[in-house]
Amino acid sequence: MPDAEPVSRCFAPTYREARAGFLEAVRRRGLAPESHVHPAARGAEGEALAIDVALAGAADAPAILVVTSGTHGAEGFCGSGVQRALLADDDLLRRAGSGGVALLLVHAVNPYGFSHLRRVNEEGVDLNRNFVDFAAPRAPNEAYAAVHDLLVPAAWPPTQANRDAVAARTAAMGAARFQAVVTGGQGVRPDGLFYSGERPAWSNATLRDILRRHGSGRARVAWIDIHTGLGPQGHGERIFAGVNDAAELARARAWYGADVMSYYDGGSASAEVRGPVPMCVYDECPRAETTSIALEFGTHPMATVLDAIRGDHWLAVHPDAPPAVRDAVKRAMRDAFYVDSDGWRGMVLGQARTTVLQAVIALSARG
Repeated sequence: MPDAEPVSRCFAPTYREARAGFLEAVRRRGLAPESHVHPAARGAEGEALAIDVALAGAADAPAILVVTSGTHGAEGFCGSGVQRALLADDDLLRRAGSGGVALLLVHAVNPYGFSHLRRVNEEGVDLNRNFVDFAAPRAPNEAYAAVHDLLVPAAWPPTQANRDAVAARTAAMGAARFQAVVTGGQGVRPDGLFYSGERPAWSNATLRDILRRHGSGRARVAWIDIHTGLGPQGHGERIFAGVNDAAELARARAWYGADVMSYYDGGSASAEVRGPVPMCVYDECPRAETTSIALEFGTHPMATVLDAIRGDHWLAVHPDAPPAVRDAVKRAMRDAFYVDSDGWRGMVLGQARTTVLQAVIALSARG
């Protein structure tokens, strides 16, 4: 990365500092930031919350690459750092511009979760399960309802009996089935994990507006949504994030390599996700050729990450928890989705740049 923004300076310890750093990087690049301030929610420090946007490249460029961060709130530390590094990358931006590719950076899709160290938004909604057709009838996720009380127990930290019960249920269902039931998305328990919501969230409507204004006239739209929490520590898995379409999956693998994983065939570290953020591209840019992936960086073993999420949801149900318990839950959430070491950060930036460059080259080659 350029000397102007070394690894240690790309990442910030809080949402407030990450937002300030992103906006400064946008201005330093000579771009005009676009800010969408949340009309009601406030941050953990009382600060304003916003989805901030930067467009690098021509408004009429035939192709656009969208890079989003913070879809899952607390995962935003990673994506924000990547976006700041991209803004400082003269060579990459030059390549994009000369290839007719605009770069759209959307910072903190879920600013509430980013600031408050939650994966969910101000309504307890998992935004990466919120991009569904709410007009269509949805089958109740009875399998999730059956495990909810185990996942969000009466006491935290969980008792050994609770841990044993979760382990027994996982063994009985099989690890893959248990992961799919818990993480795929559910609309039956608003206080539960991976809740899809009852209507489009504020971030959903805001992101659709951003994409429609900046992407609807493009011939090609590529999307990289940055996540953390699954897979080996420091490894960036490219997870296909489009509809279950063989041609789009083949195009993603042609761009990024044969190791693009698809949860449709069970090859990904992620279970199949219902209602991920990139699904809105088909509505807002219906005439464009689209290619979407999630770039998922591993942090800690899945059991550790799931425990952090369980504790966070327990705390939401018990807002009067003792300060020591609250602090421990928040610390576990931050640690589960962000590894505070230059080694991990360096792995993130190196793999992210490679992935973005691959997208730029592929989009440029299409003419």
